Parts: sequence; C-alpha cells; structure tokens
Amino acid sequence: MSKVIDFRTNPSQYKHWRVDYEGSVARLTMDVDEQGGLFEGYELKLNSYDLGVDIELADIVQRMRFEHPEIGAVVMQSGKEKVFCAGANIKMLGGAEHAHKVNFCKFTNETRNTYEAASADSGQHYIAAVKGACAGGGYELALACDQIYMTDDGSTSVSLPEVPLLAVLPGTGGLTRVTDKRKVRRDRADVFCSFEEGVKGRRAQEWKLVDAVVANSKFDDFVTEKALEIGGQAKAGFDKSGIALTPLDRTIHDDGSLSYSVVEVEVDRIGGLATVTLSGPDQEVPSSIEQLHRLGAEAWCLRLAQELDDAILHLRFNELELGVITFKSVGDIAAVAAHDNFLIENQDQDWLAKEIQLYWKRVLKRIDMTSRSLVGLIENGSCFAGFLAEILFAVDRTYMMAGEFEDDNRPEAKLMLTASNFGTFPMGNDLSRLETRFLGEPEFVDELHGSIAEELDADSAEELGLVTFAFDDVDWEDEVRIFLEERASFSPDAMTGMEANLRFAGPETMETRIFGRLTAWQNWIFQRPNAVGEAGALQRYGTGKRGEFDRRRV
Repeated sequence: MSKVIDFRTNPSQYKHWRVDYEGSVARLTMDVDEQGGLFEGYELKLNSYDLGVDIELADIVQRMRFEHPEIGAVVMQSGKEKVFCAGANIKMLGGAEHAHKVNFCKFTNETRNTYEAASADSGQHYIAAVKGACAGGGYELALACDQIYMTDDGSTSVSLPEVPLLAVLPGTGGLTRVTDKRKVRRDRADVFCSFEEGVKGRRAQEWKLVDAVVANSKFDDFVTEKALEIGGQAKAGFDKSGIALTPLDRTIHDDGSLSYSVVEVEVDRIGGLATVTLSGPDQEVPSSIEQLHRLGAEAWCLRLAQELDDAILHLRFNELELGVITFKSVGDIAAVAAHDNFLIENQDQDWLAKEIQLYWKRVLKRIDMTSRSLVGLIENGSCFAGFLAEILFAVDRTYMMAGEFEDDNRPEAKLMLTASNFGTFPMGNDLSRLETRFLGEPEFVDELHGSIAEELDADSAEELGLVTFAFDDVDWEDEVRIFLEERASFSPDAMTGMEANLRFAGPETMETRIFGRLTAWQNWIFQRPNAVGEAGALQRYGTGKRGEFDRRRV
C-alpha cells in the first residue's frame, strides 16, 4: 500500500500555520514550510499548499469551535513578505494521481465551507487580511472569509489565474463565490478569471472582489480595529471555557481494517467493500450540562462523530478501490435517542451541545459527498435513532431485517425518529434529508412527525418510506449478498456519476453548485490532455513553454 494519509493532527505537529489568541480575536498566520510537503517531489514555495497544509487548517477550524468558543473574529493573514498565498502547489497537482487531485479539491472545499459557515453557526467571523499576491487557491481561502481587506501598496493583487495559466478551474469554489457570494457582475467576472495578473487597489473594491482597500501605512491598525469590533460584538458577554479535543485512538490492522473506541471499519478488498459499524452509547446520558463539559471530547456523541469523520476521510484517500461502504450500528436504540434528546433540549442554552450537533451536521455532509455506493443495513440489535438514523437517509439504499431470525437472540431490528431528523442537520441544499427524500410528497414529512420516539419495526418503516427493502430470515442474506456483489461489479465511474446526481435533489444553493457543478467540471478537466497531457498547460507550467491545446470544444 502507498503512504497512508493521516488526518489526525494537533497544534504541536503544525508545520504551516500558527494561531495566536487574544480575547475575542484569533490571528491565524499562514507560514508554509517549503520543505514540509506531504509527498516528495515539490517545494511549497510562496505559501502554496498541498493536502497536508489543509489538514492542519481543518484541524485549526475545528479546534477554534471547541477549544476557543470565546473567539468571535479570526484574522487570516500571511507570515511571508509580498505574498498572501499562491494557491495549490502546481508541481504537486501536476504529479498527483487523478483521484488524489479530485479528493484534495473536495476536502479543501469542505474545509472552506466549514469556516465560511462558522459565523452563522458559531459566531466566529473570518477576516482575510491580504498583503501581497493572493492568487488562485489563495484567493479562494479569502473568498470563504466573511470580509476581505486588502492593502493598497501598489503590488498586492487578487487573481484566479487557473484558466489562462493551467487550463484548469479554480478548484475550491472560486468561480461560484465570485458570482454567487460576492455578486461580481458576470462580464467583470469573465475579465477577472481570464486575467493572469489579477486586480489591484480600488478596482478590486469597485468590482466587489474585496470589501475594503486601505493604505499600507494604516492597514494593520485598520484590520485590528475591525477584528476587535467584530469579535467583541459576536462574543459580547460570553465567558465560557472551551474543551480540549484529545487525540483519537486508532489502530490500523494488517488487513487494512480500523478500530477506534466506538467505530469499527472492516475491509474486504476482494469484494471491494468496507463495513462501518457504529457502537451505541458506552456511557450514561450526561446528567447535566456541567457533566457534558466534564466529559468533553470523551462524551460518546462527540467521540463517535470524531471517529466516524476520521474513518470516512481515511476510506476516501487511502482505500480507493473499496467502492461500497455499508453502515451498521450495534447498541441500545433508546439510549441513542436519549443522548440525541439531551442535545436537542440543551442546544439553545449551551454552546457545547450546539457545537456537537453542528459537528454532526458536517460529518453527515461528509457522508453525502463521499463518492462510493453507500448502504444502510438495519440488523437485529441495531440502534439507528436521531443523528444515527440520519445516516440511513444519507445513503443510497437501506435494507432492514424483518421479523424473527433463527438462532438470533438480538433485539428485533428497529429504527427511531427524533426531533433532530426534521431540520437539525440540513444537507447542502438547505433541506433536511427527509425533505429531500420526500421532495415530491412533502405531506409524508408532516405525517412522520407523529412517529417521533416510536420504535419502528420493518413493516412500519417500509410503510412510512424510511427504508428501501425489508427482508425476512429466508431472504435477507441472499438479497443483501446479491446486491453488494452487483454494486461492486458496476463501473465505478458510472456509479459515482449516478449517485452524485440522485443524492442532491431539490433546490440549488451555493454549496451544491460548488460541489455539483464546479467539482464535476474540475473532475473532467483534470483528465483532459489540454491540462494534464504531456503538452498540457498544467504539465508545462514553469518550463517556459505554453501548453498545446486541442482546439475542439465539446
């Protein structure tokens, strides 16, 4: 197996970022170690980044939520002279396998979406303080911030030069955020995205590419004043302490399977299958908010989210040929519902209860965006309730055991809805998964409210439209086996395309456009000879030769 990419990190291991906290303001400084690339063969010059840089950023954003809830403003800035960020490293992209490039873009998109949503979700507002060249993915880092302030020093500029220079697209939301978020006029956006040199000064502000342009002598004071104002307003009167996100304990076995405290991942490489088993609560429901805070990262509902998140990322990047992921659960369904209800009851009074729910929202979106066939198996003894039941509505199909099974003394298979299934964890289309499931029959969602807290058996779940199929003891094993074998035999490309189309019914949002439209086109362009062929622009960048293009359009 090639090098295992590990998404677990902590501040003591950072190579590329540093964070300074003062009151309600954090300063997040990007100072990339040129020799600190995740792989060999390239240097991360000019604050360019690879996956390793973004793994650290994702960890910082996560820790900001849990360890520093007092922070109301985060200033993203450069630690290097004359450059904010040069974007994704070109040599890294040129040498990476196609799958890595696509997964890299997806992960960086998810990271940017996470801190972009932090203002509305957690009252943490990100501010980009741009000094020096801010190009490509560097400008995309800034675009995901709430405010972009740029110094007027005669050389600082913003640009999206990917199309003219590399024959690829800005891969982490740049095109979409320019038009949909910053509302740049379409013809000006066309000029901007075709102009290698970028836009400076007052024109950048006039075209809405930045929010303010400030004289260089006043810039640092301006940014500090704005950050103090925004941070103070966002966290006025907030005096709570955060919790420490302790390291995840994970074991990778010789066969590639994974073990955490409450998550197991079984790997079947011959069958192209990964089975993710989630264990129900291994502790009582917290008796109070104070106990939840004492438990901190050891609280079952938070620990499970962290471990599942890590497992999904591991499968995405390190197990590319496992085309089918099945989700199972084991435990007391009533206990899961009790933990879920504890969070629901305290979400408006306690920041930590709310953050745990927000983390589950992000993990579930990560599942939505995973390019594998996803299957839910509701077996006897399972515990799919509340946020765990949400997984059943994220997958492509769900199979449920019906009735008694011979020589099986586990409790009969049930699933349970809670209030959290009705809007607490919206998809990228801003609908709940139940609303998306019953897009043409919204009255079904209304009727489902009457089933909250009921332990639904297979007949009831099937009648309510909550599972795809229910099979008894005679048919279960054969039906599931035949389906999994069939699924694994289909073209992975066709499956990826079909699933991505079917999962995101309903209205378009900026998020669905970034993932559905932009990522799909980038995926295609990353395979075209105009970009990645021997004479393609991405391969020839830096050689002094321009790319040679097949001029036909399709």
